[in-house]
Formats: sequence, structure tokens, C-alpha cells
Amino acid sequence: MKKAFFFDMDGVLFNSMPNHARAWEIVMARHGLHFTQRDCYMAEGCTSRDVILNTYHAQQPDRQVSLDDVEEFYREKREMFVELGGAQPMPYAYDVLQAIQAAGRQIWLVTGSAQVSLLDQLNSAFPGIFVRERMITAFECPHGKPRPEPYLKAWESSGLPKDECCVIENAPLGLQAARAADLYTVILNTGPLVYNDFAPWKPDVFLPSMLAFKEHLPQLLNE
Repeated sequence: MKKAFFFDMDGVLFNSMPNHARAWEIVMARHGLHFTQRDCYMAEGCTSRDVILNTYHAQQPDRQVSLDDVEEFYREKREMFVELGGAQPMPYAYDVLQAIQAAGRQIWLVTGSAQVSLLDQLNSAFPGIFVRERMITAFECPHGKPRPEPYLKAWESSGLPKDECCVIENAPLGLQAARAADLYTVILNTGPLVYNDFAPWKPDVFLPSMLAFKEHLPQLLNE
């Protein structure tokens, strides 16, 4: 029986990854960097700072990148993301969240995002579900996934045994982080990746959509 649910955001709660991937691809190209949409899905879960610095390090190792450079780069990417249409709530996500809430279980957000307006965005899409005290973001864990710290922090804050906690992810790096934290993990493969992209970290459950998770949820709540 699971009593706390740790939700990733992009690609899980929001159908945002196609526009994130396209925005990264466009802005990386502006800066002379090669970064495909698949690269974005494989890097999902890292903080934006790490995505930018890791890409420069791999492709332009002699380039000195300042924190101001990173912030300007990320500003361009945010603007492109909005221009492309931003994010919409994932179908059936609110149904799932309401069912978990009705069962009296904890709901957490664990994301590499550093959006200041994140709580407002969540409250607009999923009113009455999220509270700031149960959000682990880039502000709480600047060194994000695939390191286990974000999920360890959520688990420690929940006050529950690990076997009563469940991570809901869509990204290989998120799965890697959850596995490193020794937590039960459900993968919602809402993007273009395949099972072999996740196989090294052996998800407990592998599902194709939020609808499939909605149908699976009673098992997690009752077993």
C-alpha cells in the first residue's frame, strides 16, 4: 500500500515535453550546439543549468560559460517554449490526483524546475491539490536528477517508510534518481522513448500513459 506519491512534472503532470524538446533544439542551434529532441528526453530531469553546462562541456570544452551566460541562455529557452505553446495539463492527471487526495494519501511534486510561478501554475491546472511544503524543486535541490537527492528529500520529508512511497516518472534520469534513492517507481512512457531506454534501472511498473496509471492506481492504494 502506497501512502505518498512523488510526481515528476514535465511529461507526467503536464504534456509539455514536445515543446520543451523543440525549444531546446532551436535555442541550442542558435548557440552553435547540436541537441536533438531525443537528447532532450534523455536529459529530462536535469536542471536547466546542468543541461546547458553539460552540452557546452561536451561540444565546446574550451568555452568559458559564466552564470550570466547560463541565465541568458535559459531565458531564451523559456521564451521559445512559451512561443511554441507552453504546457497543457496531461489528460487524466487531475483525475489521478483527486483520487489520491480522496484516499488521504500524500501528494508531492519532485521536479528540476526553478520556475518562481510554479505553485500558481499547478494551482491553475490542479486546484486544491498542491502545497508549497510538498514541493521539491531546483531551489531545494540545485543538484538534481539523476542524483537521488530530490527523491531522498521528498521521502525524508514524508516521514514514511520507503516501501510506502511511490515515484511517478517519465524520464530515464528520473528513474535513475528514484532507483538510487531505493524507491518504488512507476514509469509513464509519454514520449518517444522505448523500454530499453529505461531497462538498466528496472522500473517496477512500466505504463504507456496517464490513463493506464489511473487504471493501475487502485492496486497501489489498496494492496
